[in-house]
Amino acid sequence: MSGFRNIVIANPCKLQYKGGYMVVRREDDTTKVHLSEISSVVLQSNQVFVSAYLLSELAKAKVAFVVSDEKCDPVGQYLPLYGAHNTSKRISEQLDWGEPVKKRVWQRIVRDKIAHQADVLHARAREEQGRMLRDIVAEVRSGDTTNREGHAARLYFSSLFGPSFSRDEDTSLNAALNYGYAVLLSSVNREIVARGYLTQTGICHRNEFNQFNLSCDFMEPFRPLVDRVVFDNFDGDFTKETKLILVDMLNHGIAYRGGTYRVGSVISLYVADCFKALSRRLSVDEIESFDVV
Repeated sequence: MSGFRNIVIANPCKLQYKGGYMVVRREDDTTKVHLSEISSVVLQSNQVFVSAYLLSELAKAKVAFVVSDEKCDPVGQYLPLYGAHNTSKRISEQLDWGEPVKKRVWQRIVRDKIAHQADVLHARAREEQGRMLRDIVAEVRSGDTTNREGHAARLYFSSLFGPSFSRDEDTSLNAALNYGYAVLLSSVNREIVARGYLTQTGICHRNEFNQFNLSCDFMEPFRPLVDRVVFDNFDGDFTKETKLILVDMLNHGIAYRGGTYRVGSVISLYVADCFKALSRRLSVDEIESFDVV
């Protein structure tokens, strides 16, 4: 995808479209950003007027548009209905993916996720626990039938955030993690839709009430990025500054394919590899890995 800016709108303004640009009009000034430069727009204010013309052009440009609630937490996303010229063909392919290849791709995704969790622990002075997670990577079977992902998650979170930490609790720490995961989900949604596939039909996640089952599948290896950013920046309060840091996470550089790539670009390329593997145009073992620390 061509866009590289993840724009956060935190103050009252008007968002309009003119001549290829998103125009941001505030009381004291006006800013213009060309749509080709935008990857996503996140509203963190309820006092924003958005023109229908702009929404139409954002959809055509395949730009994710995220709306937040009164607490500035993402609650909705606007995506194009047709992200590719051959959407019907892509959906037919998606519905024909066989169970064996879906299980193999899920195995690879889980292995990548646990390996990244191990890297985060090792980089944050939890070397012993990191080694334990490294051992679990090799135990992940096709389809993760023994739920090594869940076992690894329990060890990982208690090691990173303390033995009393629980993902089920309503805490500021979990709010920060959830916000970061929502930012990731938005980016993955955009990549899936832009390629003409359905976010609803997953390879492992199959909740009938989840509109983003496939996105939840593909985002798993990137979750440790959020965990690392939160661990490094969370000081007890989930602040506006923390939210901006989490949105900017997509612009961070990470090691990939022998160089340094933006996280947003790596998401795009990793998702593309997964689709190729699912359609048997690429070996599952050829899905490119990346670093998170």
